[in-house]
Amino acid sequence: MGPDGAPGPAVPWRKVLWERQPYPDNYVDRRFLEELRRNEGLRHYRYWAVVREAGFVGEQLSCVAIFITLWLYMEQSLLSPETLLWTSLVCALLGYGLHGALSSPPRSGCEPRTRLADLQSAAIFLSFTFGFSPVLKTLTESVSTDTVYAMAAVMLLAHLVTFPYARPAPPGSLSLNAALFASVCLASRLPGALHTFAMLSCALLVFALWPCLLQRLRAGAPAQFAAVCAGVCVGGVAGLGTRCPGGAALLALALGSVTLLCPLLLVSLQRHKDNIQGPWDEAEIHEELGHLGVL
Repeated sequence: MGPDGAPGPAVPWRKVLWERQPYPDNYVDRRFLEELRRNEGLRHYRYWAVVREAGFVGEQLSCVAIFITLWLYMEQSLLSPETLLWTSLVCALLGYGLHGALSSPPRSGCEPRTRLADLQSAAIFLSFTFGFSPVLKTLTESVSTDTVYAMAAVMLLAHLVTFPYARPAPPGSLSLNAALFASVCLASRLPGALHTFAMLSCALLVFALWPCLLQRLRAGAPAQFAAVCAGVCVGGVAGLGTRCPGGAALLALALGSVTLLCPLLLVSLQRHKDNIQGPWDEAEIHEELGHLGVL
């Protein structure tokens, strides 16, 4: 039967385009729906597995809150730059050792990065940052404080939106640049050049190095990764609560929504998913290019 209900000719219909048949162009036979496929390749999510993956989003949000808390302490002269520098150095050394312990053996043909090269990179960055700290301190003197804070807020939001949560090692260039730009804006409102240097060094540790360690921890020790994410979230809320209780409440609400409510919605909506595939879909060409030397 055709779509209009009229009986078709006695000649059997074939699903081909290269020969003329006594059927209308929109004709389909009863076998049309036999090739219907529903939810092909559907991935079923488990709630706690989604919560564990969403913990990375909450952890990064808490890292931004911790960075803002440190800036508030320095801006209010409650934290000296020397203390922040020494604390950052100790954390960097501990993190570097843990990263090396979790590193997998290098693949054949790949030369591993040496500790001397890492030391040279760190020394170059710290030297340039320390040398340009007086310039960065006065970089936004002609800009109003409200504008500086607005730019910092927008850049931190851009950092969270563009952060590559699936594979954050190394962090995305756009996300990292946005975070460092926000750090420069905030550091330029601190009392002295040493404060600016300490704040930028802390920003490198939080936004560039910490995601690499966390990604290695997620791959090598999933149980410890979940515990670290929970600890960072608690630390972010508690730290922000000492300076801004209202902000801490909003942060706790955001963390609960991202890590608990959104995974629950995703899992609960899975049963309503109904994708259909069939002969009406566009053709997909799967061509093997290995014999041509194309990777």
